[in-house]
Amino acid sequence: MRVPAMSNRYGRPAYKPQPFPRSLAEAIAHKADKLARRFEDQAIEQMVRDAKVALRRGTEPAEIARQMGL
Repeated sequence: MRVPAMSNRYGRPAYKPQPFPRSLAEAIAHKADKLARRFEDQAIEQMVRDAKVALRRGTEPAEIARQMGL
C-alpha cells in the first residue's frame, strides 16, 4: 500500500481568491477621494491662517514661502 504524499494544505481545499467586487472598489475610491479633498481643504485653511499670523508679525512673504516649502 502506498502512502499519499503530504501537501501543505493539510486536507483543506485549495484557496482560490475571488475577484474584488467592482462596486466595493468604487465605493472605497469615492470615500478616499472625499477624505482627501477634506484633508486638502483643511490643510489649505491652516496654511493660510499660519501665513496671515506670520505676516502680522512682520515676516517677509518670501520667508514664509521658504518655511512652508513652497
